[in-house]
Amino acid sequence: MTDTNLSFVRQEMLQGQTPPLAERGVVKWMRTNLFATPVDAVLTIIAALALVYFVPPVFNWLFVEAAWVGADRSVCSTTAQGGIQPEGWSGACWAFVNANFNQFMYGHYPVDQRWRVNLVGVLFVLLLVPLLIPRVSHKVPNAIAFFFVFPIVAFFLLVGGRFGLSYVETASWGGLLVTLVISFVGISVSLPLGIALALGRRSKMPVIKLLCVIFIEMVRGIPLITVLFMASYMLPLFLPPGVTFDKFLRALIGVALFASAYMAEVVRGGLQAIPKGQYEGAESLGLGYWQKTGLIILPQALKLVIPGIVNTFIGLFKDTSLVSIISMFDLLGTVRQHFSDANWASPQTPLSGLIFAGFIFWIFCFGMSRYSIFMENRLDTGHKR
Repeated sequence: MTDTNLSFVRQEMLQGQTPPLAERGVVKWMRTNLFATPVDAVLTIIAALALVYFVPPVFNWLFVEAAWVGADRSVCSTTAQGGIQPEGWSGACWAFVNANFNQFMYGHYPVDQRWRVNLVGVLFVLLLVPLLIPRVSHKVPNAIAFFFVFPIVAFFLLVGGRFGLSYVETASWGGLLVTLVISFVGISVSLPLGIALALGRRSKMPVIKLLCVIFIEMVRGIPLITVLFMASYMLPLFLPPGVTFDKFLRALIGVALFASAYMAEVVRGGLQAIPKGQYEGAESLGLGYWQKTGLIILPQALKLVIPGIVNTFIGLFKDTSLVSIISMFDLLGTVRQHFSDANWASPQTPLSGLIFAGFIFWIFCFGMSRYSIFMENRLDTGHKR
C-alpha cells in the first residue's frame, strides 16, 4: 500500500457527537409519547385544554379558598348562611376534617386507650415492611410473626380485658381502624383459603370438587351486602339459645369467606395456564401431589395471577365500607355519620369529607397497585434473556 493510499485512512476514532435536539431529552419524549401521530397530537391538545379549564378551579377550591381551621360550621358558611365567609365563597371545609380527624381514625375508641391502637399500627408496619422488601432475609420467621403471632397480640391489645388492659367492645371501634382490621383479616384468610378452594375445584375426588364448586358458585352468586346481613342478623336465629358471636367477628368471617370465593377463581385461572408438561415433568421426578403442587405448580401459577390477586385485595379493601349495613362504621361510614352533626352542617362539609375519605382509600389502593407492579417486574423472568 502506498503512502498516498494511507493518507485517506483515519488513524484515530472520532469523538461521539451530541444527538440532535429532536432526538433527545424532553423534545424526544414529547414526540414519542404525545405527538407521535396526528391523532395523538389532537388528543394531547384536547387533554391540555381540559386540564387548563378544570385544574385551576379545582385547585382553588381545594387549597386556595379552603377553610383550614375553625371550631364550627361558621368557618365553612357564608354570611347569608350564618357564617363568616363572604357571599359567593366556595371552598373545601378542611376544618371539619381537622376537628373530627381522631374519630375518623379511631371511631369511638376510648381516648385514653388509643395508644393501644397506635402500638398495633407500629407493630404492623415493623413486621410488614421487611416482609415486602425482597432483600431482607429471614422471611420465614418474619411471616410467622406477621400472620400468626401479630394477630394474637393485636387481638389482646385492641380488645383488652386481660393483662391489666381495660375491655373495649368492638361496637366502639370505627374509622380507619375498622377498615384496616377487616382488610387485614380478609386478605390474610382469603388467599390461603382461595388456594385451597381452587385446588379442591380441580381435584379428581368428586366429593371434594363438588363441595368446592357449590361453595364458590353460591358465594359468587350473592352480593357482599347479603352475606353481611345474613352473618349479622340471620345467623343468630340458627344458633342455640344463649349462644352468640360478636357482631364484628361475624363481619370478619363473612368478608373473608366472600373474598376467598373470588380468590379461588383467580388462582384457578393461574393453575389452568400452567402447561401440561410442567405436571408431567414433576411426576417424572417422582414428586408426590403435594410436592408437585407446592414446589412446581403453585409458584408459577401465583406469579401469573399477581394482577388478579392484587385486584381482589383492592376490591376487598374498598368493600369494607359495606359493613355500615350492619351498623359498623369504617372510615367512609364514620365520615358520613358526621354529616349529621349540627355543629358542622354546611354546603361544603359533605364533599370535603368524601374527598378526604376517598384520598385515604386511594393511598392504600395505589400502594398495593404499585407494589404489585414491582413484584411483577421482579418475578417476570420467563421472557428475559
